Amino acid sequence: MLYHVRMDVNLPNDLSADAAGEIKAREKAYSQALQKSGKWRHIWRLTGEYANYSIFDVESNAELHDILTGLPLFPYMKISVTPLCRHPSSIRDDDV
Repeated sequence: MLYHVRMDVNLPNDLSADAAGEIKAREKAYSQALQKSGKWRHIWRLTGEYANYSIFDVESNAELHDILTGLPLFPYMKISVTPLCRHPSSIRDDDV
């Protein structure tokens, strides 16, 4: 199942630079492992915002929920999820 996910990050102003750096490093490792597995198919930064649009390819709502709540930055995020399905005019064979 494909999902379009918008993630907006809002780190607290009183979070130390060291703590923020450590969380961001864990977030990067976690997201890159999911990208390598094929679960996190695409990620795009939104210009001028601390936010991204991503496409996930997972088996269920529950799997996506587990992935998102496992993000190290999850406590500092507002997340919006939209389920996707293949458009009949798509020429891409890998859009399931």
